[in-house]
Amino acid sequence: MSLRVALVGYGSAGRGIHAPLLLDAGMAPSAVVTADPQRVAQARAELPGADVVPELDAALRLELDLGVAIVVDKPLAVDAAQARDATARAAAAGVPLTVFQNRRWDTENLTLRALLQRGVLGRVHRFERRWERWRPVPKERWRERAPAAQGGGILLDLHPHLVDSAVQFFGPVERVYAEVSAWTTPAEDEAFLALRHAGGVVSHLTASSVAGAPGPRTRVLGSAGAYVVTTFEAEPSAFGGLDDLPGHCGWLVRGSEREAVPAAPGGHRDFYPQVRAALAEPDPARRQAAMPVDPRDAVHVLQVIDAARDAATGRVVTVPPA
Repeated sequence: MSLRVALVGYGSAGRGIHAPLLLDAGMAPSAVVTADPQRVAQARAELPGADVVPELDAALRLELDLGVAIVVDKPLAVDAAQARDATARAAAAGVPLTVFQNRRWDTENLTLRALLQRGVLGRVHRFERRWERWRPVPKERWRERAPAAQGGGILLDLHPHLVDSAVQFFGPVERVYAEVSAWTTPAEDEAFLALRHAGGVVSHLTASSVAGAPGPRTRVLGSAGAYVVTTFEAEPSAFGGLDDLPGHCGWLVRGSEREAVPAAPGGHRDFYPQVRAALAEPDPARRQAAMPVDPRDAVHVLQVIDAARDAATGRVVTVPPA
């Protein structure tokens, strides 16, 4: 199946994440949208087969069919109402829509899912995940400078990944408590969320740009033991001693006993082949169902984030049914 792909944006995500994954999946962009002169030059050099245009409308005119399928990087919108509207509009138009929740394909997530399926942790009662950094001087990017209403802040940057992981593992969220602060940026640069899932599990999710001692990445507590991951990509950890062994991801811990966990196969490169496979479905009604991420999941994630903003006033907020 021949596909024409328009890549909107050629910054850190477009150039550094989406373009390589698209190329790896055999889905080389036929159009790139960027008006920045430096990025125009980079796109022309790195994607010589693509037309580089300054506006989204120009890219769409290059497509054969204006009802093209859409992949939106997370978050789907800046709040749940807009995400719900986008999902409904796509469904009404019959346009396949999915969300780039690429962290579902992190090795630690794939490995944790395998452990949960095997039941080796017993009955899980708490899921902890941290995405903590030490950036006392914020980067000069729109993400750090824009207000929350325009997509800035850590709740819309990192918590879509954290909340999505919690929901994928332990189901819809019923109640939210949150502590949110803006120490160095106009929108928040630190946020702690405590989520109560419908199934009874409690998730503690922290994202921070001002953590001088980033904590352990993941800790899952169950009746038969715990799963612990101390490190994450290039972020330092002040709580080492359980660093990953080659071919492994995290540890099963039972008091003084610990066992390295073999890493589950898979990775971020699996996302776009799943999009391609979904679009190859001969039945149009099945194309949306086959997409790697259901956009309704993204709506619920934003419901949780909206509730966290309300909960930051010091109360526990109930999340509407997903």
